[in-house]
Amino acid sequence: MAAKDERKKEGKRGKFGLSACRHVVQVLALLLFCVPVVAAGWSLFGQNGAFSELSDDAVLAPSSLPFFGTLSSSSVGPVTLLDPFAVLQTIFAAKTISPDWIIGLLPVLIVYGLIRGRVFCGWVCPVNLVLEAVDWLRRRVRPGQKLAERVVPRHAKIYVAAAVLVLSALVSVPVFEVLSPVSFLNKGLVLGSTVGGVTLAAIVVAELFWGHRVWCRSLCPLGGFYQVLGKVGLVSVSAEPDTCIGCNKCKEACLCDPQILDAVVEGSASVVRAGDCMLCGKCVDVCPAKCLSVGVRFKDS
Repeated sequence: MAAKDERKKEGKRGKFGLSACRHVVQVLALLLFCVPVVAAGWSLFGQNGAFSELSDDAVLAPSSLPFFGTLSSSSVGPVTLLDPFAVLQTIFAAKTISPDWIIGLLPVLIVYGLIRGRVFCGWVCPVNLVLEAVDWLRRRVRPGQKLAERVVPRHAKIYVAAAVLVLSALVSVPVFEVLSPVSFLNKGLVLGSTVGGVTLAAIVVAELFWGHRVWCRSLCPLGGFYQVLGKVGLVSVSAEPDTCIGCNKCKEACLCDPQILDAVVEGSASVVRAGDCMLCGKCVDVCPAKCLSVGVRFKDS
């Protein structure tokens, strides 16, 4: 009993591990895009700031600074960084390919490809941050409320991503970019864009009343794109099967889908290889036996 109580205490302390680091990174990632706007003397949400009463020549343009942009498109000095899925939509919509687009997406594609595609969803995406806040609020306002964990198959988002590309080609518009809740939270803060606001509101309502993480797990086309890319990531959640006590706390905490942890919990695999894993670290933090960890893994054993 004493050993079990100690494990529970360790599990509680673990809640302030990777998850806390991830929240800090999520907030800093969101604020990073605000720095050039504020440094140029402009206000956030697309409004002119303290220098707005001066002549146009006296107002420093944020785009002239060494870093400026959004999650869709940013410039770091002479280097342009582009969201790969946004570029794909643009290619399908424009029915042409520009070498500059390929050059812009490659650094982002390589970084996420080497780590794990959905690390963007876990550590950068502001929608995930909002939904975790909704989770926290729901647990306190309605502590007994239970939401379905799997109302839509988790692989559905891959098909949604494919449908977005096809539809972009048909209507000649990058479809997700005009509906994206990520744009609302990121471009809205930096540029004052309201694109994606209705989508975000619908996601929050679904999170409150329909199913747990239905958007991130099953419907987000950007998540679907990174799920496919995530199959080749080098960083994974791994387990020590001999120390697992079968409590399933990791599955209860998983932000992706509890199903992706089945193999490691059952002992048939030592590494979570599902492209869905966003390396959020919640399973690691809550494990009372400390048998889970995050690190570079080149093979399953």
